[in-house]
Amino acid sequence: KTQKNLRRNFTKAEKQAYHLGKSVVNRKRFNRFLRVLGPGLVTGAADDDPSGIATYSQAGAAHGYGLLWAFPLMYPLLLAVQESCARIGAITGKGLIKDNYSKKMLYLAVVLAVTANTINIGADLGAMAATTQLFIDLPIAPLAIFYAILIVVLVIFVNYKTYAKILKWLAITLFAYPATAFLVGQDWQQVLSHTFATAPTIDLNAIYILVGMLGTTISPYLFFWDTSEVVEEEIAKHNM
Repeated sequence: KTQKNLRRNFTKAEKQAYHLGKSVVNRKRFNRFLRVLGPGLVTGAADDDPSGIATYSQAGAAHGYGLLWAFPLMYPLLLAVQESCARIGAITGKGLIKDNYSKKMLYLAVVLAVTANTINIGADLGAMAATTQLFIDLPIAPLAIFYAILIVVLVIFVNYKTYAKILKWLAITLFAYPATAFLVGQDWQQVLSHTFATAPTIDLNAIYILVGMLGTTISPYLFFWDTSEVVEEEIAKHNM
């Protein structure tokens, strides 16, 4: 009886140790998943910038449901781009351009990225100021300057890890979009019909809006940012 009891206790101890080890491994995997998810989450949230919101608002105001057919095409492209960039950073531990291409390509990419980013930041600040103007009766220029100074102060004086955590938590606000869609009320049959079943009507104005939608959905700076942020996260956790 004593031997049987010892064997049972030993078997229980083995099972407990096995389950404990398994839970530790699963927790490590989940933590790594969160670390890899973080940069992609912040990058994806950053892609939903004020200029993008303004672009989609203009598209909806001008065409109604008429451009919904573009989203089943753009969304897989956005996922593929972010996934590829994140995997490049996680596997190689290097940026997207500097360590993989010549200096000429690097300089060209930097010039194009700086130009595009400057225009994009200007559009973002203008959209933020215009949105604030709906609540506060102030000129757009001072509001845009205020937001520019506020962002610069946060970037310079707030610790990087703290700032990154703040941005991750702010990404939760994106759930306001689907919530708003349900609260406002939509003819969902018509929405689905225009998204998947309607033959697209394309004219010069629609092409102009589509180019803006593609540009604000799959922005070039996201490629570099996503890859670099994944590398920084992995280095900070001593995985590289």
